[in-house]
Amino acid sequence: MKKPDWVIDKERQRRASAAETVWLFGLHAVRDALLNPARQRLRLVVTRNAYDKLSDAITTAGIDPEIVDPRKFDVPIDPSSVHQGAALEVKPLVWGTLEECCVSGRGAPLVVLLDQVTDPHNVGAILRSAEVFGARAVVGTLRHSAPETGALAKSASGALERQPYLRLRNLADAMETLRGIGFTLLGLDGEAPATLEAQLGALSGRPIGLVMGAEGPGLRQKTRDTCDHLVSITPARGFGSLNVSNAAAVALYAAGRHFDLGGQT
Repeated sequence: MKKPDWVIDKERQRRASAAETVWLFGLHAVRDALLNPARQRLRLVVTRNAYDKLSDAITTAGIDPEIVDPRKFDVPIDPSSVHQGAALEVKPLVWGTLEECCVSGRGAPLVVLLDQVTDPHNVGAILRSAEVFGARAVVGTLRHSAPETGALAKSASGALERQPYLRLRNLADAMETLRGIGFTLLGLDGEAPATLEAQLGALSGRPIGLVMGAEGPGLRQKTRDTCDHLVSITPARGFGSLNVSNAAAVALYAAGRHFDLGGQT
């Protein structure tokens, strides 16, 4: 009996996922991946100079490096990438389910949700801010969002190894799941009359999901409709705007104070 097309497609996706690998590059990103016990490391390519700088991490990881001539640094990354003589092939990290990360994860009950944010540099910067301000997870979409790549890891400056980053099939479903476990969802919208600070002050320390839209398009209509409140970050001079990574940093700082001060911002 022939398998249905949807079963064949699902099996194909499962095989592709099992075969997926990522090349990380740059001294900082490679060092943090070498020191992360949760990383499955496959191949390390370094120049002699990079090896000398990473020798302690290489010893800790227990991996045999390939030491190559800088002029023959032949790994499948963009030739323009600033690799600093170090590249590491790894399997993508597995963080578990949304519930596992957000119900009992480390840090404050604070989650960042990204609505089709595709720029790896923005997502990397958001991961750094999420780690600094103690968010439990950053959540993106499986499609039309920045995947785990070397460019994202380099922008995250090590945070990719420590900050849960989940990419889920349906963002609205993830938002409903968070609401079901007690999160209030605040969508960032520059035109919203309510301010982030005022809304945080009204929530009395409840778990928060900060929902951020992509540069330009902002939040999609379905995402907007799924938020509990739309809020804005008020500019000091009444005009101007922030890109998504800067807006996320400001919102995470404000939300962090919300928890530190018992809901009083």
